[in-house]
Amino acid sequence: MKYRFIVVPVVGALLVVGGFLFSNLNDNLVYYVTPTEAVAKKPQFEDGTRFRLGGVVEKGSVERTADGARFVATDGDTRVSVVHTGAPSQLFQAGIGVVVEGAWEGDTFYSDTMLVKHDENYAPPPDATPTDAPRTDDRATEGDQP
Repeated sequence: MKYRFIVVPVVGALLVVGGFLFSNLNDNLVYYVTPTEAVAKKPQFEDGTRFRLGGVVEKGSVERTADGARFVATDGDTRVSVVHTGAPSQLFQAGIGVVVEGAWEGDTFYSDTMLVKHDENYAPPPDATPTDAPRTDDRATEGDQP
């Protein structure tokens, strides 16, 4: 009988904390639709209804504009014309995965937020000087022997 005075409040508190965590986590998840899904669900997205569109930037479709970029996003089956307003990411290029946030206006998707997928491999620019190359100046650096 005494255990009820401890177990019931503890279980209740755990349920409240779990519900709070689940609702906050669900609000912060980033969902996106593919071009095929976006075109299929287009009647559900009235002009101006914001959502995220994810696909691959089609090769040969990137056109830089004065205020952003124009390109085609595809999932291999369906192509969607995208007009992005704002500075595109420095990694933005054809053939790379992209998630853009915006809305339909007619048959074109207008975006103002862009996320670019990249890999974790870093390669210095081809004209970069290797860090282990001999220095040509006389300045001492940390670790140099006197």
